[in-house]
Amino acid sequence: MTMVGRESESAAVLGLTSGVLILTSEPGAGKSTLLGLAADRHPGRVLRMTGSESEANLTFAGLHQLLRPVLGETAGLSARQRSALLGAIGLGDANPHDTGLAEVEPHDTDLADTNPHDTDLAEAEPGGVDSGHGGPPDRLLLGVALLTLLSDLARRSPVLVVADDLQWIDAGSLELLAFAARRIDDEPLAVLAAARDTAGEGGARGGATAPFSGFPLLTLGPLDATAAGLLLDRQPHPPTGRARLRILDQAAGNPLALVELARANGARGGDPADSADGELLPPTDRLMRVFAADLDPLPDTTRQALLLVAADDRAVAGRVEALAPAEAAGLLRLTGGGHDGWRARFRHPLIRSAIYHSAPLAARRQVHRDLAALLNAEPDRRAWHLAAAAEGPDEEIAAALEESAARARERGGYTAATTALERAAELSPGRRDRARRMVAAAGAAVSTGQPHWVRRLAARAAELTDDPALSAEASLRVGQVLTLSTEHDTALSLLLRAAEDPGLRRVALASASVAGFYSGDEEYRLAVRARAQDDPWTLAVTDPTAHRSERVAAIPALVERADGDPARLISLGAMAWLLDETALAVRIFDDALHRWRLGGTLPIGLGCSAGWAYLDHGLWAQARTAAVDSNSAGAGLPHLDAAARSLEAAALALTGRTDEARTAGSAALALVDPHRSRAVAVRARWALGMAAVADGDHVGAYEQFRLLFTADGDPVHYACSFPGVAELAAAAIRTGHGAEAAAIVERTADRLVEDPSPRIRILLHRARALLEPSRAEAHFAAALAEPTGGQWPFERAQLLLDHAEWLRRRHRITEARHQLNTALETFRRLGARPWIDRTQAELRAAGIESAPTSPDALTSLSPQQQHIIRLAAQGLSNREIGERLFLSPRTVGSHLYRSFPKLGVTARSQLRDLIEASCPS
Repeated sequence: MTMVGRESESAAVLGLTSGVLILTSEPGAGKSTLLGLAADRHPGRVLRMTGSESEANLTFAGLHQLLRPVLGETAGLSARQRSALLGAIGLGDANPHDTGLAEVEPHDTDLADTNPHDTDLAEAEPGGVDSGHGGPPDRLLLGVALLTLLSDLARRSPVLVVADDLQWIDAGSLELLAFAARRIDDEPLAVLAAARDTAGEGGARGGATAPFSGFPLLTLGPLDATAAGLLLDRQPHPPTGRARLRILDQAAGNPLALVELARANGARGGDPADSADGELLPPTDRLMRVFAADLDPLPDTTRQALLLVAADDRAVAGRVEALAPAEAAGLLRLTGGGHDGWRARFRHPLIRSAIYHSAPLAARRQVHRDLAALLNAEPDRRAWHLAAAAEGPDEEIAAALEESAARARERGGYTAATTALERAAELSPGRRDRARRMVAAAGAAVSTGQPHWVRRLAARAAELTDDPALSAEASLRVGQVLTLSTEHDTALSLLLRAAEDPGLRRVALASASVAGFYSGDEEYRLAVRARAQDDPWTLAVTDPTAHRSERVAAIPALVERADGDPARLISLGAMAWLLDETALAVRIFDDALHRWRLGGTLPIGLGCSAGWAYLDHGLWAQARTAAVDSNSAGAGLPHLDAAARSLEAAALALTGRTDEARTAGSAALALVDPHRSRAVAVRARWALGMAAVADGDHVGAYEQFRLLFTADGDPVHYACSFPGVAELAAAAIRTGHGAEAAAIVERTADRLVEDPSPRIRILLHRARALLEPSRAEAHFAAALAEPTGGQWPFERAQLLLDHAEWLRRRHRITEARHQLNTALETFRRLGARPWIDRTQAELRAAGIESAPTSPDALTSLSPQQQHIIRLAAQGLSNREIGERLFLSPRTVGSHLYRSFPKLGVTARSQLRDLIEASCPS
């Protein structure tokens, strides 16, 4: 039987057998009822996770709920996964050295420490992470463990995960469930979740359900007049006349309001206009009063017990008998009673709020004191109850909350840590302690990726202190989190101010260099560079072309000094990428990410710096994976989303998926101001230009590549514009803009004359060869003679194709054929379909009919399938591949099963030979 007025929604939840569906609405619209309907009808195993205000700040409390019924099933996981999963919920002795990420704090390192949450360059900044000294469990390792467990369960029987009140589930559990949910393949595993529509409600935990953004969403709107009337008619005492009209008007289609107001009307035995207050209050207030009125008939002992469980829904032990009348009245349901004890589940959160707030403040404080006295063995819950009971500043309670925050950070609960530190600051008697803890809260909030929260905390800290060091750190924290946003100017201003503090100078300048890179503003770039002194990271980020050879020569020693620290290796990979040492960058990124996984800690995503390095090196599947991961690690920050979309657009354009590339590239530009976020804008335009090239739209291509340079011919971005110089020339000769392009090429050459990278030299030679046909031979020869040119396989294949076209037009057919065949082999290996077609057309013009075959069979697979095949060829098992790619072993096996026929292989042992030729040199 479906719900009144929710027929289509009931069909949607009952039809969910695999994948994810999120229900959202205002309170009382029927989300929980739909979840219950789906759970009751599900033919297999149902696992539940329900948010609770009392546990919203307890890291992995929701995960504990979810796993409690299936703890015995974790025996099938690998030892590392099981240890991490049980350790996260406090049921195992997880080794922090295996699953830890030390919290990010400024400290003296060979390279500057910066914000760890920027997935473009900031995650690659030096310092800040000490993976060898323990810390919180790796969220990605935990995510893989949870995914593997759920997938294993689904192999035996269908699994439905029901998650209610997402807005009150702790952030750590939300992230893990979302991680697993994003990787559900075609297995009988489904996640059905519900969250309040909190738009406009604000609050410190704003954006707490962000991990579930992007999933299929089903919004429950108000019931229409017909359905609302039918629902009223089904109540035990259907209202009539004036009462009916008023209830329909005040409920405004909210099912819970309709039911509760009808119940209240029936309890009064007549028209609510006969009541003392006459006119009905606005729905929210009226519902609160209705719920509070439900308490009146209950015994005093029941009301007291209700207040206790409203303050903490786990405080049921010893109160089951007292709560029985409330359960009979339908206010709540008692669950559990086993190993983990009883738990109260209220019929609706508004009931709980009404019960709690209907009691006098003194009574609420006493309840929290009573609960705290019972929780000596649970210091985190005890600290929060003490805080709720506090009548004023109290250093002992503030210190307890600060300790709770430290424990939360050790387990990766940055939202809980921030909340605890903020409350600890409010309870601190001393002004300096208040400021210190508020600054610490701002520091923890940086890792939540919520700029508004960091800003508010830093502003409150600034109001509390004149201490220059604390003020500088507050500026640093706001500047770091704004680096993730589009407010690069503000971020730079704050970070440069923080850099005036000697203790924060290196970390602040390193963060400022990243903000300056994103901005591309010359004034800021020079301002940061002037303060960089001898810091190699800041110097490389602010000017990758100056003293380039010297910087490149220093990288091996810096790698050695990094001593395997993955955070510092990531920074060095980004540094190598910026210096156009792409092959080295890829090796460093691979090593760093491998070490990071082995150490149990991984960044939110691979990051766009790694993704662009993979793209340049011809590893397009890895590049797209980096783009997807960066976009999914995201938190509603437009700059990060734009960076990820520009990278995805580039990978799509190169493989000929031009419509999708234009959609992604245009979305990237729409998310930022191109004049204030030049790095993202330039790369998005490069991707759009390549999409136009792929479609043969040379006019459109020239328009996009011309926008990489100013009207005077200077680069729009001091580093990102230059890779487009050869494409600008190629489009110019086909659209009659040769003279304009030639002036830009020469201006670029003059700007980079001091120490250009081999890549830039190749691109300049290609551009000049295209623009100066009479001198093309020498330029082509010089470009092809560069010994390191193979590390940019796509660009080298383009060079070969251009050279072959030039040779053919001069009737040097034999030479042209060799170049064309070499280029075709590379394009096929990469899956660059538009360039395959163009090369085959040139071969036909040269008198050769190339085999009418599709591209390399490997490139016909999806990027994820390609990545799985490459890892399987290295001898990794399905479980090991799943850990690396954050998939379940079952999903890996499914991809291999579907890929083998396409590749023409029947055994894993054949894969190594198949892909050996696909690795770029």
